[in-house]
This record gives sequence, C-alpha cells and structure tokens, in this order.
Amino acid sequence: MPSPQSVTSGPELHSPKEPTEPQIPARGAQWASSGDAPSTHREGSRPGLGTLRRAFSRASQRASGRAPEEDPGLLRRSSRFLLRTLRRAPGHGPVADQSRATMVASGATHSQEVPLRAMDGASQQSSTGVGPEELEGKSVADLITERHLLVAFEQLRHLEMGLVAEKASRTFQGDPTGFARRAMDVCLHYDGLAAEIGAIVRETLGPDGVDAAALAELARAVRAEEEAHPEPPTDGDFLSTPRHWRQHWEDAVRESARERVQQAGVGEALGAAEGASGLAQILAQLGSLVRRDLQKVRLEVHPAYAAAGFPAWEAYLRAFHGAVAQRLQELAHDAHGFEQLYVLLDWAANIYSSPDFLGAPDLALPSEPLPPLLAPDVWARLESDYTSFLETKIASCFDGILQLEQSRWAAAEVPDVLQGRYHSPLSMDILMLVAEHVKAAGAISAELEATTLRICARALGLFLPRFEKAFLESEAVSEPHLGANINACEELRTNLLAKFPGSFEELEKPLVAAICVFQKRLLQDLQRDLQPLFRVLCTKDWLTQDVLPPLMDKVLTFARHLEHVAPSQAQETLQEVHRFVVREYLAQALKPQERFRGLDRVAGSQKMGLEAQAIGNTFQGLGSEATWLGQAIPCVADILGETYKDDIQRHLETLIASYPDIRRDHVLAILALRRLGRRRNQRLLQHAQALLRAVAKAGGSRAAGGHVLFEEIEVPTSIDVLITCL
Repeated sequence: MPSPQSVTSGPELHSPKEPTEPQIPARGAQWASSGDAPSTHREGSRPGLGTLRRAFSRASQRASGRAPEEDPGLLRRSSRFLLRTLRRAPGHGPVADQSRATMVASGATHSQEVPLRAMDGASQQSSTGVGPEELEGKSVADLITERHLLVAFEQLRHLEMGLVAEKASRTFQGDPTGFARRAMDVCLHYDGLAAEIGAIVRETLGPDGVDAAALAELARAVRAEEEAHPEPPTDGDFLSTPRHWRQHWEDAVRESARERVQQAGVGEALGAAEGASGLAQILAQLGSLVRRDLQKVRLEVHPAYAAAGFPAWEAYLRAFHGAVAQRLQELAHDAHGFEQLYVLLDWAANIYSSPDFLGAPDLALPSEPLPPLLAPDVWARLESDYTSFLETKIASCFDGILQLEQSRWAAAEVPDVLQGRYHSPLSMDILMLVAEHVKAAGAISAELEATTLRICARALGLFLPRFEKAFLESEAVSEPHLGANINACEELRTNLLAKFPGSFEELEKPLVAAICVFQKRLLQDLQRDLQPLFRVLCTKDWLTQDVLPPLMDKVLTFARHLEHVAPSQAQETLQEVHRFVVREYLAQALKPQERFRGLDRVAGSQKMGLEAQAIGNTFQGLGSEATWLGQAIPCVADILGETYKDDIQRHLETLIASYPDIRRDHVLAILALRRLGRRRNQRLLQHAQALLRAVAKAGGSRAAGGHVLFEEIEVPTSIDVLITCL
C-alpha cells in the first residue's frame, strides 16, 4: 500500500478549525464583485476548475496507481450534475450594493466555518490509530490521501451542509460563480474519496497484504455516507444527493476480481496443435489464483468488513464468479480439438463446481444464487463441438483396435486360455473404450453421457461387420481364434447390456449375428473334414468294417475346442454338430448306393442301430442337450430290419410324431429301403400323408422348439422310389 502523502497542489479544503481564507471582509467583497476584473486574490489563493480537476486527478493517480485517463467518469458526473444544479441556482441580485453586501457576508461565512458537531475524540479518532491532535489542521485532500476516510467525509459533509444552508439563505444570489466554485470543491473531494475507495479495494488482494484498518475505515465511511444521504433531495440539489459509494465499492470489487482473473495464464498459449496441455495449465493457474484470493477474502478481508455490516464475502464471491465466467467464455472461443474442449468442460463442471474447490467445506461455492458459469448457449455449443470431435475420436479408436487385431493375426499368435476360455483382448479394448468415454462424459452432464453412449453404440455397430470381414479374409482363421472371437462377442453382449441398460439393446442383434457367423465358420471347417467319412456308410464295405470311429474321433477333437468357448455358445455349437452328424447319416442311408436284401438288410439294420447308440452316447458324454435327435436313426433302422411288416406302420408313426418336418419324399425313400409290395406301400404312404396333414393343420411342419432335421435332407427321385409308389 502506498505511503500517505499530501497533495501539494490543487484544491485545499481545510478542517473547520483552520480558516480557509484569512482575509478581511472588504477583500472578500472585492473577490465577490461581479463587475470587477478577476482579482489577484482569486488567481493566487483559489485555483480554477481546471486546476482542481488536475490536482484531484493526480491525487487519485498516486492513491490508485492508475493512468490519468482511467478515472474521468467521476469528474464528468460531478460537473454534469453541478451544471444541472447551477441552472436551478438564484439569479443576479436587483442592485449592485445589495449583491456586494451579500457577498461580504458570504466571504465572512466561508472564512469562518462553524466547527463540526462531531469533531470530538470519537469522531476524529481514525481507525488507523491516529489521534485527533494529529489530524488537527489537515486539509481534506491530505486526509483522503492519508486514508483517514471517515474524518475526511465528516469534514466534507459539514462543508456540504454549510454550503447548502448558504444557498438556501440566498447568500449566493448575486454570485452563482462563487457557489459553483465551492460546490465543485466539495464534489471533487467526494470524487477523490470515491477514487480512494476504489484504490483501497484494488490493493486489498495485492502482494502487500490486507490492511484491515483501511478496510474498516472504508466500510464506516460508506455507511456514514449512506446515513447522511439516504435518498435524493426533493429539490434535486446535487450537493445532498446520494453518492452511491456502496455501488462504487461493488464495482471496484468486480473490477479487482476481473483484473486478478485476467492475470492467470498471461502469456500462455492454448496450443491447439500440442493438445490440451496449454489450456490445462491456464485453467490450473486460474483455479489456484481464485482459490488463493477467495481464501484470503474469507479469512482476512471479510472479517475486516464484517464489523461495519458489509457483505464482503458475497460481493467478492459474485465478482470472482463473474470474472471466471468471462474468462472461460474467452477461453471457450479459442478452444479447439477434442482434448481442449473436454478439459474446458471438465474444469467448469467438476473442478470449479467441486465442494473442495476452495480447500474447505465451509468455503464451497454455492450453486445458488450464482448464475451458470457458462451461458447455456455457450455450453450447448461446446458440447456440440465436443461430440463432433468425439465421433471422429471413437471411430479412430475402433480403427486402431482393428489394426491391433490384424497385427496379432499376422504374427500368428495363438489366443491365450484365461479362466478356461480362449481369450481375445478385443472385448476388453472395446469395453474400456466405451466405459472411459461414457464415464468422462457423465462427469460433465447426463445429456453428454447419453450422447456418448449413442455415439459408441453406432460406432460399434459399424465396426462389427468390418471386423468379421477382415478376420474371415485373414489367414488366422482357426478353431482357437474363432472360439476367442465368439467369446469376445458374447462378453460384449452381456457386459454392455448389463453396464449400460437401455443404450446397447440395438447392438444385441448385430452381436448375435457376429457370433453366428463365427459359429458357422467353425462348423464349416468340421463339416468339410467329416463329409468324406459319411460316403462309406450303408455300403457293402460298411457291413464288414468299423467306419464310425474315425468320424467320431474328429468330433471329439473338435469338442475339446468347444470346452474353451462360452458355455451357451459351446452348447449351441455342439448341438449343431450333433444334428449335422445325425442328418448326414440319414441322408446317406436314404440314398444308398445299393439296396440290401435278406440277411444284408437285417445286418444293416442292426449295424445302423448300434451306430445310432454310439453316436447318441458320444454326444451325451460331450454334454449335448439335443436329446430329440435320438429317435431318428433307430426308427429308420427298425423300418429297414422289421420282420413283422404290420409293425412298420407303427415305426412310421413314431418317426412322423418325433420329426414333423419329414416330407412325403422322405417317407417314399424310407419305404423304398424295403420291398413291401405295391399295395402295402400305398397303404402305408396314405396313412403317413394323413398323419402329415394332421401335423400341418395342428401347427406347422416343424417340431416344437424349431427342431429341423429331415427338412434339410435332399432325397433324389430314383426308379426304386417310383416303383414304391406304383
């Protein structure tokens, strides 16, 4: 804080006990005469208005440290209101003698001010600790400069009241210029006091520390002025109008906060090309400065004002909040890129709004009645820009995940087995990507979180077909990799739906479709290996050779891979293998390369029954739940080897009841395995058709649960089958 100093030039309003102009009445009359030229006394002892303005401008500059052109408003307002008052002042007196006599009295009154009624020890005792004897004889300008604000105001108020009284007594009726000069003296000193109030406020948070005595003096002076000028005078007199120092003090607090906040990050660049580090550093400095200043206000400044009933904490809180909001608006205008936008939104939503921002719970920034830190339209624009960048960012992340998977395929890396399953980092990468962005967005606002979920869901929906295509076209397709991808899709399906209910339901179908694609490819490889082994079934060599074990060995090898696949998908795949084996076995049996007769037919029926039992036992041991497949091969074997022909109808009924998807062509092919005669075949065929019509009328051609077996078996029309129909 600058040391007290006296004004050496400019207007000097002295204390009431020091005569302002030690002159004789005649000389005062000569100074007041409107007909004479300006006297040497006027030029020497009482400066003009321009000199007064320059003097108080210099005094204010020394007190506040501001440039001369920064405080013209107070003087302009004083002059403007003063001119308005002059227009209401009385005109010239009727005669020169009366005017001259009046001004003599005016000069005497001005030279011998009535002592202040409050100039006892209580009123002269300054809050700075200076006693009344030390303030004796000081001019008002000196008192202001030395920051004895309350004493200065009391003297000004006394002079103001005296001047108002003289005006009311029409003392200045013949000399309005004299009234204007003295009124300007009072107004300029009032403005000087206001300027000093602003200077004290600006210095409060400076490096020199808090002058509690000066703040208390300031608060008492403001309160005294409000009590002295409770409301504008009814006659519009400028001298007695309220000076609005409290509003001036609040304006100074706001300006001080703005200047302090603008200091944060001075010289720092946002660094759009370098990411968010520049902006983060600016915001860190801003937060540190605001935190430090508000802590000082709460712990040091507010108690100094509290004795005078000043709401310093609320005023400073609103001022800094407004200054921070303005600074963030400026930073938001220059923020670019995904990282910078998020840093800005996160600082506003989480750091500044945190209860711990000021370092103590009792210093938390209230949510009300402070306005939003960022205007709604600015916030909406930032979120919109952020989501635009987020879409690009997430799409780029999925590109990176695909490239990482392709590099693993190219390196021929075998998937690890974790917790008994083939493991791919694909699901973990995607889950972490989604969770990270959703959590970050949720920390800012629920709306941004919902938008981020939609972006992630849309990006994942576009990623899955690309991933399928890239993998199936690679050279890494194998049972372990296919199993790992099935597990990854299943983990995504279950975890995304569980962690983000209501947001990823639309992805369930694409994920299930991807699982089906990988399962289908897994089955295709097995089917390609098994297909040649079915060709030897139902042949002459088949009757004498054991051709089933090689086929079942391949099934067992394949099933060992399924042990490392998610249980639900493993069961589906195993049932599909079970269905494939039974279906292909029947397809080979219904289109044999040669027909069995006599003992060969009976032997074939028995062998077919034994192999059906072996197939059923094998899949039951592997855990297949497709028990509905167990009747298909035994029924055909029974029809092939049945010696009592009337029981063939019973076997057909069992077959049709168990497998409603069987068609007339299949029945013909089964009957063609036996040479029963035309009449018996027609009777059995008619009965089978009646059963098929009843099944179709009851609810379709497929069995309950959508079990399909015969529908996928192609039966060629041969001569033997045609003969059966004759």
